[in-house]
Amino acid sequence: MPERDAASFIAQSDRFGARNYAPVDVVLTRGERAFVWDVEGRRYFDFLSAYSAASQGHCHPKIVAALVEQASRLALPSRAFYNDRMGAMLERVAGVTGFAKVLPMNTGTEAVETAIKAMRRWGYEKKGVPDGEAEIVVAEGNFHGRSTTIVGFSDEPAHARHFGPPTPGFRLVPFGDEAALAAAIGPRTVGVLLEPIQGEGGVRIPPAGYLARVRALCTQQRVLLAWDEVQTGLGRTGRMFAFEHEGARPDVLVLGKALSGGMYPVSCIAADDEVMSVFTPGSHGSTYGGNPIAAAVTLAALDVIEDERLPERAARLGEHALARLRAEVGTKPGVREVRGRGLMMAIEYDADVAHDVAHRLARAGVLAKDTRRAVVRLMPPLVIEPAELDEALDAAIPVLAKPVG
Repeated sequence: MPERDAASFIAQSDRFGARNYAPVDVVLTRGERAFVWDVEGRRYFDFLSAYSAASQGHCHPKIVAALVEQASRLALPSRAFYNDRMGAMLERVAGVTGFAKVLPMNTGTEAVETAIKAMRRWGYEKKGVPDGEAEIVVAEGNFHGRSTTIVGFSDEPAHARHFGPPTPGFRLVPFGDEAALAAAIGPRTVGVLLEPIQGEGGVRIPPAGYLARVRALCTQQRVLLAWDEVQTGLGRTGRMFAFEHEGARPDVLVLGKALSGGMYPVSCIAADDEVMSVFTPGSHGSTYGGNPIAAAVTLAALDVIEDERLPERAARLGEHALARLRAEVGTKPGVREVRGRGLMMAIEYDADVAHDVAHRLARAGVLAKDTRRAVVRLMPPLVIEPAELDEALDAAIPVLAKPVG
């Protein structure tokens, strides 16, 4: 069989697949740690990390071994029965998060939907909001997934256009604006759902103290606070969870992506009994949620995060990378801002040039992705070595500093 080139793989995907993505024109075939290789043998630095899912690096041997061993023994008995792996996973996630209960799902979208269900049912059964009238406050620039409910409260036209009518019960306020959030909370408000840093929104970091003030406000108003840490959680920002930077413990914590090290779809919500007790048999579920492979992979993924001290690495390496980017990119014409926390960084430009910059970065050997048209995100795996990080920045900075090629 003749060897295939990248163009043939791209043509095949475009012919038979829906065009719901606009990928960078590389065709990847292998990954290891902070690197990926294309079908033509070229090596790239991965500066997207599958949107943080591959925070532990590609094909981490401990996570691969856990997946392979479990897959050869028992994969999916469904939730109609107990299995011998799920309990250990639930206990471990509860220990890492500090919450009493964990409800496992598969994708980030499913976990956010679970959080929405939990907040609404809590509002009806615990707070006494009239049935069908619950409201949840969300932020402009949010990205919580792609279900019809979730895109219905997105203000990004590409996410919501022609998928309506939007689901009622959500109030949209500016991100980082505490006064607007306070004004939006009323007697029927049951929850506030926010990302502590908006990833898809452009790595938007709220003002200092905002997370703590939101926590205090929700406590005062008896409203549940849910942090969506699908992308920021598990070490990405230099702490295990981004809310820890301000001690703003939520009532509901939403996790995914790095929960499996990029090896398998795993997500969950974590909360205490006050919230989790609203779920009863038949009220919510997932055939795959908490399956033995998911449990084994999650346990190994958490081992890697803790054993290799990945949050601490992200804090240290992120400080170094941000200093370089601010000094060597942030002062250039056309660059509006360099921002980040840990190894979650972004460059925002004055014009909608980010898609072109991402393609030029790929030609320089660094894979990154644009968002919101004017922002390029830089999120390498947390296992990247200091010398590798500098080598990647050496290649990326000339491109990033010249937004119009």
